[in-house]
Amino acid sequence: MRSLRAGLPLASLASLLTGAALLFTAPAAHAADPPLRDLAAAKGKVVGTAVTGSRLTGAYGDIAGSQFGSLTPGNAMKWETVEPTRGSFNWTEADQIVAFAQAHDQQVRGHTLVWHSQNPGWLTNGTWTPAQLGGLLQNHISTEVGRYKGKIAAWDVVNEPFNEDGTYRSDLWYNGLGPGYIANALTWAHAADPDAKLYINDYNVEGVNAKSTALYDLVKSLKAQGVPIGGVGLQAHLILGQVPSTLQQNIQRFADLGVDVAITELDVRMQLPADSTELAQQAADFKSVVAACTAVTCCANVTVWGFTDADSWVPGTFPGYGAATPYDENYQPKPAYHGIAEALGGSTTTPPPGPGACTAAYTVTSQWNDGFTGQVKISCSGASLSSWKVGWSYGAGQRITQAWNAACTQSGTTVSCANASYNGAVPDGGSVTFGFNASWSGSNPVPAVTLG
Repeated sequence: MRSLRAGLPLASLASLLTGAALLFTAPAAHAADPPLRDLAAAKGKVVGTAVTGSRLTGAYGDIAGSQFGSLTPGNAMKWETVEPTRGSFNWTEADQIVAFAQAHDQQVRGHTLVWHSQNPGWLTNGTWTPAQLGGLLQNHISTEVGRYKGKIAAWDVVNEPFNEDGTYRSDLWYNGLGPGYIANALTWAHAADPDAKLYINDYNVEGVNAKSTALYDLVKSLKAQGVPIGGVGLQAHLILGQVPSTLQQNIQRFADLGVDVAITELDVRMQLPADSTELAQQAADFKSVVAACTAVTCCANVTVWGFTDADSWVPGTFPGYGAATPYDENYQPKPAYHGIAEALGGSTTTPPPGPGACTAAYTVTSQWNDGFTGQVKISCSGASLSSWKVGWSYGAGQRITQAWNAACTQSGTTVSCANASYNGAVPDGGSVTFGFNASWSGSNPVPAVTLG
């Protein structure tokens, strides 16, 4: 870089510095990590996500296809979806997800065949003898598993069979068929697709406790009976900062029974609004869970329960909580993404490869002795926004005095600007701009800007 000429007038110097800010090009970043699916494959693991079939287009579809090695239908394969009326089947969304996975060289985890929830009214409101109920269950399993024979790597055959104290859940299946329904369901699923790995899946069984011990005892008993049980699913719907200390120990004890283990529904919820401290803890929690899986050979898969906060079940189920996934609502990776990547051998700082992004660029458009005019341009390519917030911290005492096309506030050095009522939407390929006047004294370095 050439030196500035001595004796340059102050006004010209200020103009040159402003121009430097406008023309400055950041050094080239280090190469981004490979996608999560490739990092996981290098460790002999599969990393997956639950998906909604209707959303598998645009940025959502691009991320789901590029970052993950397996897909779990969030709702598309549950009984109320596939057989809402007795004998009348709807495979539309399930077929869509399976076809998407095949096109993107992904596995599919089938979810779920036998559950106490999300069953059709004709089934739950019916009056059935044990023989009738068993026949309905066998037919459902044989029909669904048979349809996707050779296309599903693993099935969550039985979902959430236990209470918190380790007793069996009192539900349609246990009350109507007794505990033997679990062995029967696994046997029928195996007959329909002998190559699929068959799982029992439950929540609050991540650490060693009464519920996970009941599950352990069941799996041990099923193995002794020769029932085709191939894996155990630990859902891992976790609360921030509460990853069980016995997680790896628990994974290992199931593996020692001769079955695979999968983290099947991982998310980490927090109280809203999320702040930087919470997001850092969330990253540590995701890293801890994935690291526990990578440490055990027979832990085969880690699936996040939706990769974006825009498609998370948490806010609707736990009021006041959310931000539970690795990507924000605008499909931008959060620190949690990098926590997963680091546990799989990647870095913590490089951005993931992706189909596109929305960015915010700060420039100084004019400057004088004690003030300046600034501008922030928000642009989207391969993504879009329905609303936006932009923030930065000043490093030299600058103070905003006026803003237009945005609502801006400043507390100390921290500035926060949000869209006006008329310019929150930023379409793919589009941009919006807002401006402001501010005071300065001595220096006016360009701050780093974050888009939220």
